[in-house]
Amino acid sequence: MKNVNLKLYFMFISLIALGFTSCIKDDTTSPDPIPPTMNAISISGSGKVFEATLLFSEAVYKTSTATGNLDNTSFQVSVTGGTGTLEGYEVSHIAGGNSALITVNLSDYSDGTELLAISPASSNSIYNAEGAALAVSEQKTITMSGTSHETITIVDSGNGTGTTTWTANNTYVLSGFVFVNSGQTLTIEAGTVIKGAEGQEADASALIVARGGKIIAEGTPEKPIIMTSVLDDLNGSVTITQRGLWGGLIVLGSATLNSSPGVSNIEGIPTTEPRGEYGGTNDADNSGVIKYVSVRHGGTNIGEGNEINGLTLGAVGSATVIDYVEIIANADDGIEFFGGAPQVKHALIAYCGDDCYDYDEGFHGQGQFWLAIQDVNDGDRIGEHDGGTDPETAEPYATPYIYNATYIGRGADAGKRTITFRDNAGGFYRNSIFLNQAEGIDIENLASAEDSYAQFERGNLKLESNIFYNIAGQTSGADAAANGAALFKIAGTGADANELAASQAAFAAYFANANNVVADPGVTAANPIPANTVGGTMADIAGTTANFNAAFFTTVNYKGAFDPAGENWASWTKYYQQ
Repeated sequence: MKNVNLKLYFMFISLIALGFTSCIKDDTTSPDPIPPTMNAISISGSGKVFEATLLFSEAVYKTSTATGNLDNTSFQVSVTGGTGTLEGYEVSHIAGGNSALITVNLSDYSDGTELLAISPASSNSIYNAEGAALAVSEQKTITMSGTSHETITIVDSGNGTGTTTWTANNTYVLSGFVFVNSGQTLTIEAGTVIKGAEGQEADASALIVARGGKIIAEGTPEKPIIMTSVLDDLNGSVTITQRGLWGGLIVLGSATLNSSPGVSNIEGIPTTEPRGEYGGTNDADNSGVIKYVSVRHGGTNIGEGNEINGLTLGAVGSATVIDYVEIIANADDGIEFFGGAPQVKHALIAYCGDDCYDYDEGFHGQGQFWLAIQDVNDGDRIGEHDGGTDPETAEPYATPYIYNATYIGRGADAGKRTITFRDNAGGFYRNSIFLNQAEGIDIENLASAEDSYAQFERGNLKLESNIFYNIAGQTSGADAAANGAALFKIAGTGADANELAASQAAFAAYFANANNVVADPGVTAANPIPANTVGGTMADIAGTTANFNAAFFTTVNYKGAFDPAGENWASWTKYYQQ
């Protein structure tokens, strides 16, 4: 019996020992791998571009199997505070490296208070070699450095601007005439402000792109490029209608003119200055890009009663991009075309002291979506259209194609014309709206065979499928003959009386024959989007002259510069933000 008990005792001891051994084996199992951590962050750069270097505690990978480079999907990146918002970032990393370079792009220049924060995109986006993931709670932050904002005075000693970039963190002050010389390219960053110094005649300031030079001025609706006076603090120091505080923007090219000898000097610049020449033989000349640019309060006197236009285009070629431009409160014309074949889209001209759109020297370019708003207290014609000067009979004829214009005049009391064609000028206005002016369209008919009425007879001057309202007092479309007689008139001197009478009758009858109507479009200067129907019979986008380029135009089903069912494309301008 005792032997049996002893055997049971040893069996019990053996079982206990076996259990104890099993426990020891379980306790020696390898622990879970330790996850990596973010150890440090450093940053370099300035302005809009910064490089952040992120250091990890060990080698890291994109996957749990120790493969793959970290990329944009591995991180969550944010920027808070300051003036620059996060526009994008790019991650650079090599699998197994313990650092990552993150290039951060801001929407605007840093003011020094932006806080950059970087963390893992998720709990399984960054791993070490053992497959342990960086905790999603890991984060590193750092403040970005600020960018200096300077006022830089630009003086042209004959060398021009050089090929350079003007950036939005600085304000550039033009002291006198500043040229972009032939062979140079001036790039102007979106949001940049350029101011012209005070002064008249020899002391006038202006920015001039010489023939062979280029300007790349490409703003955005949120950040237009602004050209104004040094007196303008952009916060109300200058009223919306103040004019003549500096010069303006002048662009000169190598396209064709109809004046002899085919090369001219732009008005106001001494003939001894070769950089003031314009004209040539290349209608496809390229002077650059002007987009979302606002030219304000210009038109200073540059001598002998000449004022600089807001935007002067001298022999500019069709390869130049001019789209979304504003000319506001210029002492002379808004835009003046001296020959050439430029193509201008989405233009707003308001409160100018003379004409809104003026052309001469055989301008044979194109335009669409043009808006003109006259000051009720100032301004002459909305359109002054001349054919040539020396001689008037030369070619190419002034035959621009203009679609979808909206011209808003000064009202009946001012006694001003809507458009004048003279000096052998032609041209094509189609699908446009004209309202609130004392007089309508007049065409010069002289004793000579070459005049604007002759261009009308040849088919080089047409006004088709347009809407007129409150022009020469016409507000009803009931009597087509009366409308035509009031709105389309001959301005003649020296011609035979019978010829003048016959041409007046023919021109007046043309009003209705060309699908022009009198109707209220529901347009005001405050809101250019028509409240009433502005469709009806539309003139096709078509042309017969050598300069016609159908590809430039946008086909729409409305008349005037704005879609009744659309948005105000000019909402970015000073005029509509005042």
